[in-house]
Amino acid sequence: MSLLGAAAPFALQLAAAGSAAGQSAPDYKALVCIFLFGGNDAHNMVLATDTDSWGRYFATRNTGVDPIALMPVGTARTAVGAVSPVTGRTASLGTPEAWGGVLPITPTAPNPVPAGTNATSRTFALHPFMAPTQTLFNSGRLAIVANVGTLVRPITKAQYLAKSVAYPANLFSHNDQQSTWQAGAAEGVRVGWGGQFGDMLSSMNGSNTLFTAISTAGNAVFLSGRNIIQYQMTTAAQPAVVVTGTTANSLFGSTVGPARLREIIQDTTSASLYAADYSTVVNRSMTAASTLNTAFTQTNVTAIPAPPAYTNAITGAVEANTLATQLQTVAKMIAANGTLGLKRQVFFVSLGGWDTHDKQNTTQPNLLAKVAQAMSYFDGVLGNIGGQDMRANVTTFTASDFSRTFTTNGDGTDHAWGGHHLVMGGAVKGKNIYGQYPTLGVDLGTFNNPDMARTALVPTTSVDQYGATMGKWMGVSDTDLDTIFPNLRYFTPRYLNFL
Repeated sequence: MSLLGAAAPFALQLAAAGSAAGQSAPDYKALVCIFLFGGNDAHNMVLATDTDSWGRYFATRNTGVDPIALMPVGTARTAVGAVSPVTGRTASLGTPEAWGGVLPITPTAPNPVPAGTNATSRTFALHPFMAPTQTLFNSGRLAIVANVGTLVRPITKAQYLAKSVAYPANLFSHNDQQSTWQAGAAEGVRVGWGGQFGDMLSSMNGSNTLFTAISTAGNAVFLSGRNIIQYQMTTAAQPAVVVTGTTANSLFGSTVGPARLREIIQDTTSASLYAADYSTVVNRSMTAASTLNTAFTQTNVTAIPAPPAYTNAITGAVEANTLATQLQTVAKMIAANGTLGLKRQVFFVSLGGWDTHDKQNTTQPNLLAKVAQAMSYFDGVLGNIGGQDMRANVTTFTASDFSRTFTTNGDGTDHAWGGHHLVMGGAVKGKNIYGQYPTLGVDLGTFNNPDMARTALVPTTSVDQYGATMGKWMGVSDTDLDTIFPNLRYFTPRYLNFL
């Protein structure tokens, strides 16, 4: 399925699978990263709705030529063309007034009230287009991790402004922060923490280590290991390179032509090192494609349903939800784990378009709705793979470059730092918010927000803690996690409690 693969060819395993075909391997676990490229505005995804927090949120975001403040819990939708009783503005399809109020969620454990927030308790909600996520949260299979960001050391607002404690390079650069989230360093780093999980756990996959780290979203540094090389798949589950003649009954009228063509392109005996190495990679790719395409004929895999049709949350038009389609491919790989003898896998999927400097009201809501639909679809599919509930075996989490400014620039938001993320799975201790949900509001008059430097949240949970928690669940040792996340030892607690 790809020109990328493990360090050496491997033999087909299907014949040996025998009666095990279609059954899940014992102790199977998979980790699925959903990367939101461009920087998701988490302030409009997970909201604090206690009176003090909501007042500062609404006052700050209900401004500009196209205000991005959402409507309070319990607000009815304002008909298009009618005047909203909340804002006094005329509603259109692309304005928050027409969407109704944010969706309340009630964590099982109260999130502490931070310094600077004038409330006796915190209440929370989700974006009005994320109803499937609200259902997952209430079911106990989805948790929220608050104010996560790339960090070198724990840091306060005062330390950040004084530059007295180290923090990541190029904080507000897309490429650098995407790389730092996925691999712990700015653009140019070559090894990611998902790939390193694969390095540590691939021996559990026997000779099929090739399928340890899989991307449906192209090359991702997240999945690059020191030994494991990510395997890239298309959402159609087709090889990256297809040599049709090698699988035909004849080639140019010759019945022996296909076999001869295979011999030529897979010959690794060339005197040219480049040609020999190239042939080795092609050989590996063709063998892997054959293995996987055969595995995908198993009933467990063919029974995976396609995602339901997706309707644009703003326009009402039917369009593709590419994230759901990628998760369908991941589900097929998970369904094939018994056939392939796999016990540990790490996946990478993505959705772009989150860089909402302008027109946020007509862009982000539709993207959030796609995430909600895709995660709900994936949860449902995992609930019945060949008659087995695989949800406890799979943990899915979101990541993004950064969150965005608490303030609006008129009709959008700019690059910032800490943000909130979703973690889903049967092993997840759901219906809770982990980490400290911050005080909201920009400094104004006598108000001094301890959690926000200018217009950006200073993270209180590090990507290292977030990732290490999932690595430990996968079975990576404490010692190896210290190697993968060299700054982990500076953070307390070392692991979060959502798994």
